[in-house]
Amino acid sequence: MTTSPERAERTGDDGAAVLSRWIRHLRDGRGLSPHTVAAYSADVESLFRHLGLDPSPTAEDLRARVTTRSLRSWLAALSEGGAARSTVARHMASLRAFTSWAHEHGVLSRDPALLLSAPRPDQRLPEVLDRTSVDGLLDRARAEALEQPGRADPVKVRDWSIVELLYATGIRVAELCALDVGSLMPQTQTLRVIGKGDKERVVPYGDPAARALEIWLERARPALVTSGSGAALYLGARGGRVDQRVVRGALHRLAARAGVRDLAPHGLRHTAATHLLEGGADLRAVQELLGHASLQTTQRYTHVDARRLSEVYRRAHPRA
Repeated sequence: MTTSPERAERTGDDGAAVLSRWIRHLRDGRGLSPHTVAAYSADVESLFRHLGLDPSPTAEDLRARVTTRSLRSWLAALSEGGAARSTVARHMASLRAFTSWAHEHGVLSRDPALLLSAPRPDQRLPEVLDRTSVDGLLDRARAEALEQPGRADPVKVRDWSIVELLYATGIRVAELCALDVGSLMPQTQTLRVIGKGDKERVVPYGDPAARALEIWLERARPALVTSGSGAALYLGARGGRVDQRVVRGALHRLAARAGVRDLAPHGLRHTAATHLLEGGADLRAVQELLGHASLQTTQRYTHVDARRLSEVYRRAHPRA
């Protein structure tokens, strides 16, 4: 295939870093989150290492080394190294995003990933807490936050408010950390959430979360505010916007103190979705609340409910 002058101008043959240009495209052109961009970049860098390429290869290097055969070799090495099918499938998604862009921009003369088939990811059921365990977790968080009336520990109040809001809304931990005070609409007990792809949605929350938020905003947050706090809803101990790792660590420690099974913030999201469906929520409504682009993603939670129904059936039906 002969590269047109227009395409050749964009190939990076002048030594420009192709990977840097692609990362800019993901960030600015597609509006992907920093976490997603970092994951895509790490996967493609893994491919470059496997092929013996420099971290920032030229278009000429890529055309010589990135072939369908070499891509199959990389994916096989991942599998032989013990990577789960879901991990290999994620690497495949990153690879396809890169080779498609590279072909479109004239870096590659063709897209070598078109002939590859991705492995089916493992259909593992999400780990969730039952309602008794959730009650124990939230009761423990509330008790710790309010154990000293008038002298509440602002960090403990924050953590209580966070777990209440995560369970009440099912939002992602990244979405929670990105919330501003102005994201809250207390009159309607809803919040504006910016999800993947910068898509905004409105999510409701209930009275317990509203109470925890009120105490956090009125009694605890002012104690952590610094000149660098800005409009962030949740603050770290030093006054800046709270970090996702801080939220994860707080939830792990709280689960241990409450005597419930350990879980990450995403586990609380799974739990919220499962309990909504168990309570009779419509699948489309849950999809909208969670910010899923595809209904198929939300349908995972129906398997959890089906398992629960099967257990009830086996215990109750005389011919089970």
